[in-house]
Amino acid sequence: MTTAPRRTALDAVHRALGATMTDFAGWDMPLRYGSERDEHNAVRRTAGLFDLSHMGEITVTGPQAGEALDFALVGHLSALAVGRARYTMICAADGGILDDLIVYRLGEAEFMIVANAANAQVVLDAVTDRAKGFDAEVRDDRDGYSLIAVQGPQSPAILKSLTDADLDGLKYYAGLPGTVAGVSALIARTGYTGEDGFELFVSPADAETLWQALTEAGAPHGLVPCGLSCRDTLRLEAGMPLYGHELTTALTPFDAGLGRVVKFDKPGDFVGREALERAAEQAAANPPRKLVGLVAQGRRIPRAGYQVTAEGGTVIGEVTSGAPSPTLGKPIAMAYVDAAYAAPGTPGVAVDIRGSHEPYEVVALPFYKRQR
Repeated sequence: MTTAPRRTALDAVHRALGATMTDFAGWDMPLRYGSERDEHNAVRRTAGLFDLSHMGEITVTGPQAGEALDFALVGHLSALAVGRARYTMICAADGGILDDLIVYRLGEAEFMIVANAANAQVVLDAVTDRAKGFDAEVRDDRDGYSLIAVQGPQSPAILKSLTDADLDGLKYYAGLPGTVAGVSALIARTGYTGEDGFELFVSPADAETLWQALTEAGAPHGLVPCGLSCRDTLRLEAGMPLYGHELTTALTPFDAGLGRVVKFDKPGDFVGREALERAAEQAAANPPRKLVGLVAQGRRIPRAGYQVTAEGGTVIGEVTSGAPSPTLGKPIAMAYVDAAYAAPGTPGVAVDIRGSHEPYEVVALPFYKRQR
């Protein structure tokens, strides 16, 4: 018996806008409203509005909440200042990545973990188990929030018209409580697009009010509703990993080139430390493969799982994500390739697309970086 996908508090709004819906991690989510390319370009040039309510929020409170997270995750979360956020990961004992996360410190004894939708239950179960023995409580808050994102160069102007919160003083990877269009929200300067923007955590009962207010305030600025499809091409251009593609349980943070998130110098032990120390040594001495960017010289589009080859057809890696890039005007991909072929400009690299070895240029990530 199949379970019907869950619907966000904005489901009726999406359907009224004519969105193409898709089942994503057990949720019925908008894939696109019209043209994926137009939605993508709006985020790059003006602003886009996203419903991200499928993401999983987990709250950790108590006198030892920070210490519990230091043990459960690879980062040093007890050192995080109140009002700031940090990108981190939760790993298995063997060092494999269970999920990548953003953790917000909401108070001295209160943190909020935001997990990917597909992994939220795994993360909840792992953190709950790992917090045993600490004076901390883990709470499933997935039903307590809707998450609406405004992304793009016009997002500060749009949000400023609806709040008196100090947005100019709000740094990247920081969050503050405030009121937006009369709605109580956690206003976070975070995102997954490579652009400036905000993510607004609100009560599901307030989601529709906030969405409509942002739509109206954003209209003069070129804001458009955006689906998950353009979110994927935006994050790909920005070189941001996607769990299940660039990140899996078969990879450690060091395999993914993200060893910087592992904090060996924090006090106390943490789950996966020994395995990650070995992974760090291997990555420093002889990394097997590296994550690189690939830009097509032709028009054929690479997809996850396609083989990357060198001259003579030798397999040297595998594509993890691929799509047409509206910003570059060419197909692009991220791929893990043998370290010997990872340098930008390495000659003779191709992607096997249905038997045809299409030439690709190896480039450093990200493909796109916004002007600051």
